[in-house]
Amino acid sequence: MTADPHRIQATFAGALGSFSLDIAFEAPMRGITALFGASGCGKSTTLRCIAGLQRLSGRLVVGGETWQDDGAGVFLGTHKRPIGVVFQDASLFTHLSVHKNLLYGARRAERSGAPPTIRSDDVIQLLGIGHLLDRAPAALSGGERQRVAVGRALLSQPRLLLMDEPLSSLDQMAKDEILPYFEALHEQLSIPILYVSHDITEVARLADRMIILSSGRKLAEGPVRDLLERLDLQPETGRFEAGVILTARVTGHDEKFSVTHLDHYGQAISMPARDLATGTEVRLRIRARDVSLATRRPESISVRNVLSGTIMEIAEDPETAYAETLIDIGGGRLRARITRQSVADLRLAPGLPVYALVKSIAFDRETLSVAATTLPGNLSVTRRD
Repeated sequence: MTADPHRIQATFAGALGSFSLDIAFEAPMRGITALFGASGCGKSTTLRCIAGLQRLSGRLVVGGETWQDDGAGVFLGTHKRPIGVVFQDASLFTHLSVHKNLLYGARRAERSGAPPTIRSDDVIQLLGIGHLLDRAPAALSGGERQRVAVGRALLSQPRLLLMDEPLSSLDQMAKDEILPYFEALHEQLSIPILYVSHDITEVARLADRMIILSSGRKLAEGPVRDLLERLDLQPETGRFEAGVILTARVTGHDEKFSVTHLDHYGQAISMPARDLATGTEVRLRIRARDVSLATRRPESISVRNVLSGTIMEIAEDPETAYAETLIDIGGGRLRARITRQSVADLRLAPGLPVYALVKSIAFDRETLSVAATTLPGNLSVTRRD
């Protein structure tokens, strides 16, 4: 394996009690790469190996710098690795204010000699925590604590940010509060993020790439959009929340009916109104359970989104009543979960033209992310080129 200055290259193998890990993967030095899988699959262990908190045999090269190479006798301790880590529990210093917790991260960077490329004022604004600086951690909500933990990690000037199930301890309201800030991190920061999660909704909304683990092994890796379209990965990605990602552009709003209109490669999509400027590109997650199929364009129905396409693949599960279908709609693909009886009655087969029906109300807050995110406090964050 030749060191690549633009990639994270990791190989780890070994046993921890009755559990064994044997994984090799690469990730770009930018954007969010998710380590995804069920509990106990090895994703947190992999993250701990990258952090140097767990030692297994292997090799780790980050942006061309070797952090571990057992063949060459190289192993940098955790304190020598320029990383920021955010765990499930924010783990803030309870005796220090928010401001002093942030200063701890900055002082850690000073001790390591890392150049201050990430400024505290920028982090405070990006995470919307300026009004929290004088508070004690005990006076913060769960989402606020995690935002402060992220800020502390960033001010340590990391080359790599590691996030281990950072939302798993939060309720849905707190998740809804913090997710826009995580999206802003994705858009604004140039440092890579390795993000551990067992929640496919989080991964679909935040990540660029995904590595799927099962029983300590890598099952698949690639762009999130590509892996979500693979019907063969459904046992790992989940049946109930299975779906795909489409990109669309806002074309206008209907104030009378509180509807936002979008365009996906010439096909119209409507959704409940969102405060988005015309021309904004959005990323939509459409769940397979929210898609129905018709062989003729339906008329006089309440479903607003009728997208024309062609069936690419059908996977029937003989042990259940259901079948998974993949439909090419031009510029993107949809998945639809229908009954096997519907497949037979409609004589569905690969190559058959169909119409995919998606209710507008299927687009809730969890299914939408935006390439330019406007955060509370009127801070507009866009991707750096």
